[in-house]
Amino acid sequence: MNNWDKAFHTLVEAALREDIGDGDHSTLSCIPAGKKGKAILKIKEPCIIAGITVAQKIVEKVEPTAGFVFFAADGEQKQAGDIAFELSASIHTILKTERLVLNCMQRMSGIASLTAEYVKAIAGTKTKLLDTRKTTPNFRLLEKEAVRIGGGYNHRFGLYDMIMLKDNHIDYCGGLEPAIHKAYSYSSSLPIPLAIEVETRTIEDVKKVCEIGVGKVSRVMLDNFDIPAIKEALTIIDGRFETEASGGIRLDNIADYAATGVDYISAGGIIHQAKSVDLSLKAE
Repeated sequence: MNNWDKAFHTLVEAALREDIGDGDHSTLSCIPAGKKGKAILKIKEPCIIAGITVAQKIVEKVEPTAGFVFFAADGEQKQAGDIAFELSASIHTILKTERLVLNCMQRMSGIASLTAEYVKAIAGTKTKLLDTRKTTPNFRLLEKEAVRIGGGYNHRFGLYDMIMLKDNHIDYCGGLEPAIHKAYSYSSSLPIPLAIEVETRTIEDVKKVCEIGVGKVSRVMLDNFDIPAIKEALTIIDGRFETEASGGIRLDNIADYAATGVDYISAGGIIHQAKSVDLSLKAE
């Protein structure tokens, strides 16, 4: 079992425990154990569907022999009235997993749909769209998977898989120079060194990173830079580091930022501003 599967297992176990508690008494009160049934996943508004594979994994965790007939795949554009899949399983399993399946798929489909809009807006440029850590606690795994399904790219998953020197790190450390030197020394001491990204807030910050960060820093974040400032920063950097624009970037202006030639744009809004898609799981 890889790390993703372990994290998913933990997420599903906790979510089912939260929902079922000491038993699904509504189902236990009126449905005989072992009775079989079918249900269909109905899509009720246009969307990029996401979470179909997740739904299958959730149901099969409860009932490994459950059967699926798929009419859609993760990442496909679907319309209201479309059917994503048909599920055959114990009715107890269907009703136990219904809400978790819907909660995951509705949230994931909303994120994938919004991400796809952002990706479409920067099509034809070199810029890649990144997510952020602005996620729902304990649901980051599936929110970031939804970004990937929508055509975006995952930034770091947590505090453990990259060194990112943001404004607070730099200020607490006493400035850019000591922060970069200490981070590089720390990273070099690790069994597997971590990439270092540095947030810059001004053109002077960019010049300082170019002066002391070559060979140490992998990526420069241009935080809350306007378009002219990004263009100036890219000229100064001149390809010595990867570049990432962040802050104040929305669907209505992302194309202008991408046109500067920045390597990455990170946008927390593709997750925290996404609206869940209306789906339903109905007995057939």
